[in-house]
Amino acid sequence: MTTPFFRRAALCAFLAAAGLHTVSIAAATAAEMPRLVEQNGRHALLVDGAPFLVLGGQAQNSSNYPAALPKVWEALKDAHANTLEIPVAWEQIEPREGKFDFGYVDTLVAQARQNGMRLVLLWFGTWKNTGPSYTPEWVKFDNTRFPRMVDKDGKTSYCLSPLGEATLAADKKAFVALMEHVRKIDADKKTVIMVQVENEVGTYGVARDYGARGQAAFAQPVPAAVLAQQPAPAGRPAQGNWSEVYGDYAEQYFHSWAIASYIEEIAKAGRAVYDLPMYVNNALRDPQPLDDPRAPLPWRANFASGGPTYDVIGIYKAAAPHIDFAAPDIYMPESNKVSAILASFQRRDNALMVPEMGNAEGYARYVYQIIGKGALGVAPFGIDYAEYSNYPLGAKYIDRRMVEPFAKIYKVFAPMGRTWAKWALAGRTWGVAEGDDRAPQTVEMNGWKATLSFREFQFGEREYLRDKTEFAAGTEHPSGGVAIAQVGPDEFVLIGQQIRVKLSGLGANKEKPSMYARVEEGRFDKDGKWVMERNWNGDQTDYGLNLPATPTVLKVRMGTY
Repeated sequence: MTTPFFRRAALCAFLAAAGLHTVSIAAATAAEMPRLVEQNGRHALLVDGAPFLVLGGQAQNSSNYPAALPKVWEALKDAHANTLEIPVAWEQIEPREGKFDFGYVDTLVAQARQNGMRLVLLWFGTWKNTGPSYTPEWVKFDNTRFPRMVDKDGKTSYCLSPLGEATLAADKKAFVALMEHVRKIDADKKTVIMVQVENEVGTYGVARDYGARGQAAFAQPVPAAVLAQQPAPAGRPAQGNWSEVYGDYAEQYFHSWAIASYIEEIAKAGRAVYDLPMYVNNALRDPQPLDDPRAPLPWRANFASGGPTYDVIGIYKAAAPHIDFAAPDIYMPESNKVSAILASFQRRDNALMVPEMGNAEGYARYVYQIIGKGALGVAPFGIDYAEYSNYPLGAKYIDRRMVEPFAKIYKVFAPMGRTWAKWALAGRTWGVAEGDDRAPQTVEMNGWKATLSFREFQFGEREYLRDKTEFAAGTEHPSGGVAIAQVGPDEFVLIGQQIRVKLSGLGANKEKPSMYARVEEGRFDKDGKWVMERNWNGDQTDYGLNLPATPTVLKVRMGTY
C-alpha cells in the first residue's frame, strides 16, 4: 500500500508565505532557470522551478574529453548520482587565440541528457589548483603579455597575476564564449544547472603579487565595500591602506580581494549572456576548531593565500557579488575538521555545498552530515573508472569498490531528493556523521531530542554484554551516520546506517513520558509517495532505532502519554 507521507499542499503554502531572498519560487517556476533561493538563512538550488538536491560526482580532471566520457557515465550510474561535475578547460575550447571549438561541450551535454544527468561545469581558466596548467599554450608561455606574480625577491612565481589586464580580458572572452554556447545548445533543456568559476584559486608560497602593479594597488585605500564585510581587527584603524587596516593579515586579504575582483569580472560577463548560478571552490586552510574562539592566524605560507578560505568569505562577498557562494573542497578526513569546515562555510549569506570531497570509504559517512545540514549537495572527487587514483587523498580503487560506499547512500536519497531539498529549505533537517572518537552525539529538534550512538548491536544495551569490548561486525572504522527530517510536530524521516537513534522529549515534551507510536521501514517512490515495507515494534524498537550497515529509511511518529 502507498500513502502520501509528505504533505505537499502544506509545504507549498508554507513556502509561498515565506519571503525568498534571492528569487521567489513562483518566478523561478515561470522562468525555469536554475536559481539559488534563501529563506531564513537556509538555501536551496531551484532546478525546473523546484528545490533540487545535488547527488553528484566529480570526474577526474583529465576526463573532460569525449573518448573518456563512457568511463564517467558508467561510474555515475553505479553511484546512483544525478549530477556530474566536470571541467571545461580554456586550452581545449580555445587552443588558438580567437578560434573556439565546442565539440567536447556539445558531446558532453548530449550524453548527459542521454544518461539522465544534470551538469555542473567547472571552468578551468586562469587558475586550476592555483596554477595555469589548463590555460592555452599561447597564454602559458607569454609572460610579457600574461604576467605571472612576482615574490618579494623579484622572482617570478608559477601563478598568473590577478592584476594582469590582458589575462583577464582573454579569460573573460573565452568564458563568455562558453556561456553563449551553453545558452545556444541548452537554454531549452537546462541540463547545465551551475558553473564553477576557476578552480581552487590562490597562491602557494607567495602571499600576494609584489610586482609594480601589485605594490601600487597594495598602497591604495581598502575599498569601502570590503571594509563593510571584513572590518579591521581590534585595535586597527577603521580605514586606510591595506597594511594600516589589516596589519599582519593585509597581504592575504589584499590578494583575496585581487583574485575575487578578477573572478567577479568573469562571472559578471558570463551571467550577462546566460544567467546560471556560479560559485567558487576552495583549497582549504586548517579550520578554526568549533570550541576555539580565537581568530584565524595570518598567512604563514601554510595555505594558498588569496583563495576563498572561511576567514575571507566576506571579502569575496564584497568583491564578487556575481558569485553566489564559496564552497569547501574537503580532503581533511578528520571528523572534527569536517564539522568545523561545514560550520564555517554555512552562513546566512553563503549557501553550503561540498563540490569536492575525497572518495575514500571513510568520507562516505559525511554525506549524511552534509545533506542533513541542508547543503545544496555533495560530490566526491574522482567518480569515474579512469586508470588513475589520487590515493592517499582518495580511494585506492578505480572500480566499483570505490563507488559502492557512496552508491548505497545515494540510492536511498535519489527518489526523495527534491522532497528532501524542500524540507532542508524549510529548516527541518539535521545530519550527523560518526566521529573519529566514536562518542555519542545529540541533536535538538523542535520538541524532541535525538541521542545517537555507534558500534551498537541491534538488540540490547552494552551493559548486558559479558564482554564489554565486543562490538558489532563491520564497525572497526567509523562509518555511521544519519540524516533526520522533522516533517511534522511529532513525525520524522530518518535515513542512516550503523547508528542507534533514541528520541526523547524536549521543550514542551520534556516532562512527558513518550514512546514510538509507529516506526515504518520503507522508501519513497519516484513520485514522492511513501511505500511501507514493514512496521518495526518490540525487539526492533525497545533499544532505540538501530539502523544496519545497509542504508535504511524510517518514517517515525512519536507519541506522549
